Amino acid sequence: MSEELQQEELKKTVMRDLVINSHAPEVDIALLEDNILVELHKEKTNNQFAVGDVYLGRVKKILPGLNAAFVDVGYTKEAFLHYLDLGLQIRSLLKFRNLQNSNEDDSMDKFKLEPELEKNGKIGDFLTVGELIPVQIAKEPISTKGPRITAEVSFAGRYLVLVPFSNRISVSQKIRSSEERNRLRKLIQSIRPNNYGVIIRTVAEGKKVAELDADLKALINKWEHCITEMKKMTTFGKMVSEMDQTSVMLRDLLNESFNNIHVNDDALYEEIRSYIQTIAPQKAEIVQLYKGKEPIFEHFNVAKQIKGFFGRVVTIRNGVYLIIEHTEAMHVIDVNSGHRLNKENSQEENALQVNLEAAKEIARQLRLRDMGGIIIVDFIDMREAKHRKDLYNALVEAMAPDRAKHKILPATQFGLIQITRQRVRPETEVQVQEKCPVCAGEGKIRPAILFIDEIENSIKYLLVDQNESNITLQVHPFIYAYLTKGLFSIHHKWKKKYGKPFKVQCMGDFHMLQYNFQNANGDDIKI
Repeated sequence: MSEELQQEELKKTVMRDLVINSHAPEVDIALLEDNILVELHKEKTNNQFAVGDVYLGRVKKILPGLNAAFVDVGYTKEAFLHYLDLGLQIRSLLKFRNLQNSNEDDSMDKFKLEPELEKNGKIGDFLTVGELIPVQIAKEPISTKGPRITAEVSFAGRYLVLVPFSNRISVSQKIRSSEERNRLRKLIQSIRPNNYGVIIRTVAEGKKVAELDADLKALINKWEHCITEMKKMTTFGKMVSEMDQTSVMLRDLLNESFNNIHVNDDALYEEIRSYIQTIAPQKAEIVQLYKGKEPIFEHFNVAKQIKGFFGRVVTIRNGVYLIIEHTEAMHVIDVNSGHRLNKENSQEENALQVNLEAAKEIARQLRLRDMGGIIIVDFIDMREAKHRKDLYNALVEAMAPDRAKHKILPATQFGLIQITRQRVRPETEVQVQEKCPVCAGEGKIRPAILFIDEIENSIKYLLVDQNESNITLQVHPFIYAYLTKGLFSIHHKWKKKYGKPFKVQCMGDFHMLQYNFQNANGDDIKI
């Protein structure tokens, strides 16, 4: 049996369960493989800026130096649109948008496409301040940054991805059979309307024309709904919402062997069951409503795994453990052998065994925490080049099931491996340890004389440097009284000094030197 067939057989034997815990104001989604937690997603039920949402945005500022623009889509911070994110069909998109205000025929079938975008152009040649443009969320707001957007609007279905204003047909590279690729191309060519490009996804392999046609029509209806909303709108706002994270996971993963989907909410149970009946009727019976007395995550041993796998220190087995540190620029993972030592093996062989075990856990941690950006892994040093190559191959294999785009560089002589992983959502964080509320575990506290200066510097940074508005400062009752007492209070002086109003909120559960900032939506602002 070939290596590819062996991997396929291995995939089929993995038991996959989805455990969904619905509780206001969010839904927690846990993916288990052989009862081991491999992915954890937290979805806010009121998330207004999810990846895939389509907005009509208003251009606020052109930045020639960055060859980019800031676009207002309704978030507290403007969205960022780079020239390269305009998409090849930006001329056609803008021309079509202008037709909405005229009496000309704006049907997609009769629309004449414009030339594609050049790679070395200027964004100011295409966009003007105050102009309304359809955009799609490519990255959700992270920390103090607004969303990252693209003007290349596309809609993903179960089998296909629809790209308006294009006539290209692309096939996933994971479909390796040339006969199957040609078959799918011919099928899509026969059912595809004019001016709609299509990307054929991997799960379309072996599917009949009726299934592909139904998926294509659903995606076209979504774009036509966008057109209808665009005609009505006179200012920026949302036109079409992407499916929730639960539906996206089902759409992308249900082709693999799901055994059960457990849900603890009646409404969500009916919604998921109805959705699965639409995309895969034969799988509808795997959805089960959980009615147990204990919390659903406790019942399926998810809560215990979360507590064990989300700390700074992650224990693997036989004394091997990882230390995971997060910074603003990158994530750093240190591999430690602990007390593991096989006296029959040399130091080099022991290091290789520890590193190979750590590679599997690191691949799982990246999926579990949804860590993105730059990741540096400090493995135990190995002298032999063959062993470093074996480690690299093992890490590549362990990360193969990861759906996020990633790139891994070979190990250096010092045992360092660099990984870049796609980041489109904020990293999943779970607090599993409690720190001293005053010193944050450092054993030291800030001098009280500097505390008010620190708060003022933070306010200046948010109001002046970051141009935030409608922020709320949350402080301990004693600090609240100190800032707000008197007719010309410190709060009043700061508002006048920085030229913007802000609120001060009394928090009875805060310790003396604790403070926090929130935006207009009630979300915490990290500084």
